[in-house]
Amino acid sequence: MQRQLFEPEHDAFRETVRTFLAKEVLPHYEQWEKDGVVSREAWLAAGRQGLLGLAVPEEYGGGGNPDFRYAAVLAEEFTRAGAAGLAVGLHNDIIGPYLTGLATDEQKRRWLPGFCSGETITAIAMTEPGAGSDLQGIRTTAEDKGDHWLLNGSKTFISNGILADLVIVVARTTPEGGAHGLSLLVVERGMPGFERGRNLDKIGQKAQDTAELFFNDVRVPKENLLGELNGAFVHLMTNLAQERMGIAVAGIAAAEYLLEITTAYVKEREAFGRPLAKLQHIRFEIAEMATECAVTRSFLDRCIADHAAGTLDAVHASMAKWWATELQKRVADRCLQLHGGYGYMTEYRVAKAFTDGRIQTIYGGTTEIMKEIIGRSLLG
Repeated sequence: MQRQLFEPEHDAFRETVRTFLAKEVLPHYEQWEKDGVVSREAWLAAGRQGLLGLAVPEEYGGGGNPDFRYAAVLAEEFTRAGAAGLAVGLHNDIIGPYLTGLATDEQKRRWLPGFCSGETITAIAMTEPGAGSDLQGIRTTAEDKGDHWLLNGSKTFISNGILADLVIVVARTTPEGGAHGLSLLVVERGMPGFERGRNLDKIGQKAQDTAELFFNDVRVPKENLLGELNGAFVHLMTNLAQERMGIAVAGIAAAEYLLEITTAYVKEREAFGRPLAKLQHIRFEIAEMATECAVTRSFLDRCIADHAAGTLDAVHASMAKWWATELQKRVADRCLQLHGGYGYMTEYRVAKAFTDGRIQTIYGGTTEIMKEIIGRSLLG
């Protein structure tokens, strides 16, 4: 089916992204995977190419265009390239809205130019060793000391954790406030007491630095409070729909790409003297995955259009996230199976996609959390 989502300007942007990936990312990606982190030069190159801060106002060096379809193009092309390590989507689509929507004019002047140039790499620190999706379990505290907050606690599974120059930390500012006693504090590289732990060893996305962060009596200036005091819960809920849409877009793009390369593989690979594609079981497998991808693509494109228009709600974003990522997981497993022993070899893209994509049903809210959100909306 011909997609009807994009205009010529989006198609031109797609070519720009593909050129950037071919020149600045793919030649270096194998080394980044060995290093466990991408180079800072890649971030600067992305900034020079105009791929960072797409929705940030032009006065701060951004693209000044909040159209989410551009973010969708980025997610699709980075996914097809297998380049999850350079976490442009996290930077642009998850952290960007906090800075553009909540920061004061002074904070914007301080942080956004570097955000757009690639000089300031960002992260958001919410998950803790004992608290994932449950915000009420957050134990990191920020004590009011008059002219500063005294921040203590630890976070884990923080994407961009090693490289980040600016970290939005979710901390408890009112002990008895539950989920509504949390605030967002911006911690900057070099603040005394801010330390990074291990670059965590994951089963996939090896080039994406994911770290433990520690805050030991970190003096965070009062002017680094982002948004409202004790307003983190509302701020987080406001921006989660876009985060989940970015993950969903990557999910369907990955499934489609895996189907594409597997269809080509079974046409070429022979068993019992004839191509695998001549076997009815193989044709049925391909037919099922193609149909599931086509149906999911139709729904996702509608969600992208709605989000670009500002009308997508949290429930449909949750539907998109759990369905597209679970489809990605199923397709990755079935495509690896159809590759046989070669599918288990890391030199084949299907193997890498299998391990890189497994996190998709977990971060940004697990599938189970997505179902709970949907269920509550229907049943109260």
